[in-house]
Amino acid sequence: MLALKRQISLTLLVLALIAGFGAASSEAANDETVLRAMTQGGHVAIMRHALAPGYGDPDNFRLDDCATQRNLSDAGRTQAKRVGEAFRSQGIGAAKVYTSQWCRCRQTAQHLNLGAVQDLPILNSFFQRRGDGPAQTAALRDWLGTQDLSYPTILVTHQVNITSLTGVFPGSGEVLILRVAKDGAFGVVGNFETP
Repeated sequence: MLALKRQISLTLLVLALIAGFGAASSEAANDETVLRAMTQGGHVAIMRHALAPGYGDPDNFRLDDCATQRNLSDAGRTQAKRVGEAFRSQGIGAAKVYTSQWCRCRQTAQHLNLGAVQDLPILNSFFQRRGDGPAQTAALRDWLGTQDLSYPTILVTHQVNITSLTGVFPGSGEVLILRVAKDGAFGVVGNFETP
């Protein structure tokens, strides 16, 4: 009887491991499918900046001085580089890259290594000025409706901006792919994260 229980336990463990490997493979395939949408035009990637220790911004925060801001950690720099590698693995070697003016977003955008990085103030954080959120989100929607998305386009911004726009609460370094209509209406195609 004890031998039979061990055999059943071992069988269940093997089945659980197989199911776990299947889920991991399926997840990787989904990431590839989500990223491939970027090659079809009419899509934009919106990314929360990579890992930057802390919460919010320090009291002495100044937009023009990275020494007064949260910056990417070593893990954050690695994370941003991996996101860039994920895009390149799907044939996206270059993109229009727009970023918030916050240093942690600029650093993320630069470490993607997918092209020249351009500031886009409507991507700036409104975490400490929540009242600005609705107008800034509307401006971003309007901006999306005017863009030629036949070329891969990546936006690097903050959690509050992404949540206000999409309703999704992204983790650090998480990327959402949006399908954008000519009028700026959009739908979330999917998301991916790198370790």
